[in-house]
Amino acid sequence: MQLPITLSNARYDVVIGTGLISRAGALLAPLLPQKNVVIITDENVAARHLPKLHDSLSETNITFRTLVVKPGEHSKSFATYERLVNDILESGVERKTTIIAFGGGVVGDLAGFIAASTLRGLPFVQIPTTLLSQVDSSVGGKTGINTRWGKNLVGAFHQPLCVLADTAALATLPRRELVAGYAEIVKSGLIGDPALFEWCEKNGAAVLDGDPEAQIEAVRQACAFKARVVAADEREQQSSNGRALLNLGHTFGHALEAELGYDGRLLHGEGVAIGLNLAFALSVRLGLCPQTDLDRVTAHLTRLKMPTHIRDLAHIFSAKGLMAHMQRDKKMQDGKLSFVLTHGIGQAFTTRDVPPEAVQDVLLADGCQP
Repeated sequence: MQLPITLSNARYDVVIGTGLISRAGALLAPLLPQKNVVIITDENVAARHLPKLHDSLSETNITFRTLVVKPGEHSKSFATYERLVNDILESGVERKTTIIAFGGGVVGDLAGFIAASTLRGLPFVQIPTTLLSQVDSSVGGKTGINTRWGKNLVGAFHQPLCVLADTAALATLPRRELVAGYAEIVKSGLIGDPALFEWCEKNGAAVLDGDPEAQIEAVRQACAFKARVVAADEREQQSSNGRALLNLGHTFGHALEAELGYDGRLLHGEGVAIGLNLAFALSVRLGLCPQTDLDRVTAHLTRLKMPTHIRDLAHIFSAKGLMAHMQRDKKMQDGKLSFVLTHGIGQAFTTRDVPPEAVQDVLLADGCQP
């Protein structure tokens, strides 16, 4: 199935289905400006899927080089970025050489930023292999790397030529990785699609249990929702709402990840899951959202055994420490932090009018120390 993404200066398809990695050469050959690509992947994906991609490209006479990084957030670093760019430049890359991101969100963000910045922009293809990257990070053109001050603080917008979401790759993932991706699907429903959240309540267990049809439908619905949001505000420039709504749960989630040093103890999607619950709890505390909607969100996350509260984590967090990380968030403007809050399920909105005391109270109630 093909889902078109239509933006002001770009148009591409998200292709969703099974067996796409084995057909990548045939699918990409008509799109590539030159039959020469550089594949960027990580060690885990290389071991599981790289031979299939190599064979597929060879069948259509696409020449390739492959660069492999270590799995995990620590590869989204200046050091890894510099090493890969130097390797690509040393090989004599041309402006029509395409970068293929073959992996999860870390690889997609890193490879996308390399494509955006090398020779002031190289063509780029996403072949996401995790649920999180298929439903979120591979669509919309955001790329970037982390710094000591936080996630994705150095990056660029760079749209791909195509996204190939092979849901068969999800069969190799542990349940924890599926949970991390599923949180982003739930997020889409909570932002502005109540019917999608209702679908999640009925079908979430099947998605996490590996049902192929449920997974394809989940990817389709989440990508379709994100496509609508991104088409209306590609570069997150609207003064309110717009693409910034996609950050629901992320202000809290990024702070939790930063406090743990991006060391893998908390996956991005796990942080988002807790962040979604916190965003609804903060909305209820401010009198913006019915308690019954928070109860539905909490019940859904809990029923699927997803991380739901800060107290669920082994690490002891301090509210002061998490607040400090939020103050360094890239969504800060005029000294105020932008939150995505909600009037209810499917009714998210952005605001900078959030008392810090209320944020602290919610963190303490969820299990933080002062």
